Amino acid sequence: MRSFDAILPAAILLLGMGSFSAANAPGAQQTPQLPTAQQQRPPVLPGSTRSGTEDEDNPMARQLAEQQAKRRNNQRQKEIVDDTARLLQLAQQLKDDVDKGKTPGDSSFTKKAGEIERLAKSVKEKMREGQ
Repeated sequence: MRSFDAILPAAILLLGMGSFSAANAPGAQQTPQLPTAQQQRPPVLPGSTRSGTEDEDNPMARQLAEQQAKRRNNQRQKEIVDDTARLLQLAQQLKDDVDKGKTPGDSSFTKKAGEIERLAKSVKEKMREGQ
């Protein structure tokens, strides 16, 4: 009787904790419990964002990313328009210089030609970025 009195408080404690069940009985198969997605994610500090697919799950983060992409695209298009206008202006000036009889050895001629080349490469790269 004495041993039963010693076991009873331990059994009550185990039952109260919920850890004693048929699954924990000897011979019963235990299935491992996998952590849920919520348990696998590390905590995030306020003001920081998670990388990867979590941003895709968050509609506000997705909307913010789309707005930023639109702003970058609009800025890129504005730069292309400005560079093309400057490119046209320089090409026209260069044509006028050639019509006036200036030679390609003139320093202003080579300076304009160099800037035209630089602007043309810049426009080409910016146009490729948009594809």
